[in-house]
Amino acid sequence: MFFKSIKLTTLILIMTSLSGCFSSNPKDIRAFLKPYDVNVTAENYILQPPDEIQTFCTKVTGTSVSGIHGQRQRIRPDGKISFEDIGDVEAAGKTPEQLAEILRLKLMEYYELTEESPIDVQIVAYQSKVYYVLGQVSAPGPRTYTGRDSFLNAITIAQPNPMAWIERIQVIRPSAHKDTKPEIFEINLDRMIAHGDTSKNVLLQEGDIIYVPPTVLGWMALKIEEFIRPIARAFSGAYIVRRGMDNERY
Repeated sequence: MFFKSIKLTTLILIMTSLSGCFSSNPKDIRAFLKPYDVNVTAENYILQPPDEIQTFCTKVTGTSVSGIHGQRQRIRPDGKISFEDIGDVEAAGKTPEQLAEILRLKLMEYYELTEESPIDVQIVAYQSKVYYVLGQVSAPGPRTYTGRDSFLNAITIAQPNPMAWIERIQVIRPSAHKDTKPEIFEINLDRMIAHGDTSKNVLLQEGDIIYVPPTVLGWMALKIEEFIRPIARAFSGAYIVRRGMDNERY
């Protein structure tokens, strides 16, 4: 009876400590729902290294534009791309439409242009912006942000593992200012799937974090592993040394 009481008390303390680790506000979901009212498209995507773009120039007459048309380039760390005829062009911080206009003006110095804009810039690889999925998932880490990444899409790709506490997944939007708190709310993935409730299947933004915490038993297993691993390594090292010494004797 005494040991059962100790176990119960220990479990309560663990539950309390885990509950304290979560700091969510249900009202914060409003910040995540706002992007649905915004037209997030490639036209207003801000290019940055190492995004990859491809330029098309089919309406230029009078000479060959093989050095520009169909060119695929990755934006360099200095924020620029290069063409044989017109040299370096600043691409970072520009939308595809703005970059196309810059290229058009530069091309006017060399080629005869039609009245319509002859340049089209298309994004072929979104690489510069990411969101993160961390915690108890099979595939943690950064994910390329495309502008239409939802929570459900992100968590499906990451695949929660058996230790995941899927009823208390945290969705976090960090703050860029120290005086402003990050916006955090919880998602019960089990309920979302079981009841088809996608009201919290929010649209993510660049830099958002999805954190999948461990269950109580999962947390205990991780702590035990954290305690045992150095000991196991020490014994393993001692065994290797001992075996090496025995081999030398023979």
